[in-house]
Amino acid sequence: MAKTKIAYFCQSCGFESAKWLGKCPSCQQWNTFVEEIIDKGNTPSVPTWKVTSNTQQRANKPVQVADITFSEEHRMQTPDKEFNRVLGGGIVAGSLVLIGGEPGIGKSTLMLQLALNMPNLKVLYVSGEESERQIKMRAERLAPEVLSQQSSVGSQKLNIGAQSEINKGCFILTETSTQNIFKQIEALEPDLVVIDSIQTLHSSHIESTPGSVSQVRECTAEMLRFAKETSTPVFLIGHITKDGMIAGPKILEHMVDTVLQFEGDRHHVYRILRTVKNRFGSASELGIYEMLGEGLREVSNPSEILLSQRDEPLSGITISATLEGLRPMLIETQALVSTSAYGTPQRTATGFDTKRMSMLLAVLEKRCGFRLGAKDVFLNITGGIRVEDPAIDLGLAAAIISSHEDMPIPFKTCFAGELGLSGEIRAVNRVEQRIAEAQKLGFNQIFISKYNLPSGGQDKKRMDLSRYDIEIKIVSSIEEVFGQLFG
Repeated sequence: MAKTKIAYFCQSCGFESAKWLGKCPSCQQWNTFVEEIIDKGNTPSVPTWKVTSNTQQRANKPVQVADITFSEEHRMQTPDKEFNRVLGGGIVAGSLVLIGGEPGIGKSTLMLQLALNMPNLKVLYVSGEESERQIKMRAERLAPEVLSQQSSVGSQKLNIGAQSEINKGCFILTETSTQNIFKQIEALEPDLVVIDSIQTLHSSHIESTPGSVSQVRECTAEMLRFAKETSTPVFLIGHITKDGMIAGPKILEHMVDTVLQFEGDRHHVYRILRTVKNRFGSASELGIYEMLGEGLREVSNPSEILLSQRDEPLSGITISATLEGLRPMLIETQALVSTSAYGTPQRTATGFDTKRMSMLLAVLEKRCGFRLGAKDVFLNITGGIRVEDPAIDLGLAAAIISSHEDMPIPFKTCFAGELGLSGEIRAVNRVEQRIAEAQKLGFNQIFISKYNLPSGGQDKKRMDLSRYDIEIKIVSSIEEVFGQLFG
């Protein structure tokens, strides 16, 4: 009888070691190594996914780039426009997509809604966490007669179709063994496979528990091989750790084609589907949903939910024009500046980089003369989203000074500009889309950098400002902005 082989794996990064280590040499984390059996010695090395006849023992040969024939990749369109956007235009055949998010955020609801929403395709929904009756209860909550009602303002309901079409195209399988899953897949031949979740699957070739590093890696490799050989798209739902990272080895994110992060506060109704990695599209796209009792709704106009409605002007509130992927959005940026009650002033930012906030405060104090060193400063991006676009620097700086001087800024004023260390307003990309979005939502004026206008007398030719009904304020420095706002 062959000897059992044991290895130790880091649960944080997947580093493999022959002995237990207190500190991982790869990710520098402590006490993350676990013991796993990688080979019992008597397990036959039989491939899990059966190789089809057309791909059996195919030997690839090197070819020149010029000789490779290329055709436009066909994408499966879903009725969910937000989902199509984050995937880069639709589902690519043979792609492996990983969706991560906190427990209870709505990952299973999103994928079951997708499975029910595509009656023209044969979809296999594999669940290792819920029973068939539990999934049936959720499907009844996402009933077509409920979802076909008229949506609320700013949202668009998903049109699922008839009940007969749903029952005909969606199949539910409650199984955790990859060998049994592939047997059912071979018999059913689905057009789309959803795995909920990858941490619950286990392969008989690995003698460790489900959810371990080696099991997650092996099961993902089997799903990847199946997707590529059969050109069947596979969606994997993944758990996350307490640090917000997808559970399992880091190589899991490298193996898949697309990584989607489902974010949002469970105490709020809005959810954000963010693209972290995408081999077939942009990696900076964003989809916004509204979580209701009958499922997820698309939010077609996110600017309406990110802007609060108020009756009277308040200090410390500005509107900034930002971009998420190809989508322009107007967000509300809030600032509160107060006298520090303790010896050390507090600096807190929600939805914004704290280090960049410190840079903005230093520029305002050095270039504009505002004494903010002994003040508590709090920044907030409304809607529960996190923004990394530097174009909101100008709006945040105006909100900080508005709160410091207790002078409100007109509500119909918008900002789009990056603030440099010398106090200059730097140009931002695709400013015309930002201006058009502000004009569409009824804003009266927008502040942009003069460096967005090309020099050499080509202003009218390259960027015609006369075609906009909104008043465009051209500024070059932060002092000029404050002079126009506060006099």
